[in-house]
Amino acid sequence: MFSKFKETVKELAYTAVLKAEEALGSKTGQMKKEMALNYIIKNLPLPSFIKPLIVKLLSGFIDDAIEFAVDYMNKHNFEEPKTGEIKDEL
Repeated sequence: MFSKFKETVKELAYTAVLKAEEALGSKTGQMKKEMALNYIIKNLPLPSFIKPLIVKLLSGFIDDAIEFAVDYMNKHNFEEPKTGEIKDEL
């Protein structure tokens, strides 16, 4: 169950980073990170009453997923990864 959730968070992170980049452009790193975090939280496949607890427990992992997505996107010119291309490096 956790591995499925982990993959979901990583996929949400990639989408969130792309959306933040498109919306805010460059030189707005902290704002983009906050936007990405809000996108992930909003789209987590969990009941809303449990999201704050899960986010608090997994904040480090979610943060790492965003950073990994940013690094990946920077290396690949902000192209969305193909299905199955997300590596389990977190």
